[in-house]
Amino acid sequence: MAVNPIEMQKNLGGVSYPASKKEIIQQAEQHGASKRIMDALKSMPDKEYDSPAAINKEVGKEK
Repeated sequence: MAVNPIEMQKNLGGVSYPASKKEIIQQAEQHGASKRIMDALKSMPDKEYDSPAAINKEVGKEK
């Protein structure tokens, strides 16, 4: 699932790291993230992420 990492990070502005998957998804929803971004975030493992780069890395993995 190809997600633009710049667009995704705009939707995650204000996240305090480390952040749980739930916190990341809530922040993206508040910023009006697209369905593609929301689907990508929801498909991530349920764990804490310590930086935007960690989220990009996880979302960039082939499912």
